[in-house]
Amino acid sequence: MKDNNIKLSLLMKSIERPLMKAELPEIKVGDTIRLGLLVKEGSKTREQLCEGVVLSRKKRKSLNNSLTLRCSFQGIGVERVFFLNSPRVTFAKVIRRAKVRRAKLYYLRNLLGKASRLKQIFD
Repeated sequence: MKDNNIKLSLLMKSIERPLMKAELPEIKVGDTIRLGLLVKEGSKTREQLCEGVVLSRKKRKSLNNSLTLRCSFQGIGVERVFFLNSPRVTFAKVIRRAKVRRAKLYYLRNLLGKASRLKQIFD
């Protein structure tokens, strides 16, 4: 039984390896990032930019590597979960890094304006 599980996990890794993206930057919680997304409208596809703060990150060693991004759109805070290895995500670029002391920044949901700023780290 154990040998079958090991064989199955090796098979899954061999299938997932070519689908994973190699050019992703190191993204941490608290970073302000810009994502390029492919949006399909009717028969056309276009690239849309989404910029915001990373609230949480699920680091997995597979295709399910995801993050929760909070961006403000027309004055309203919007949170979206993105799978980084998805073919819909064209690029990811870190704009600003921030000093945080928590793994999940869900408290930013209740803050507005200047109160929601994070202390910037200069590389």
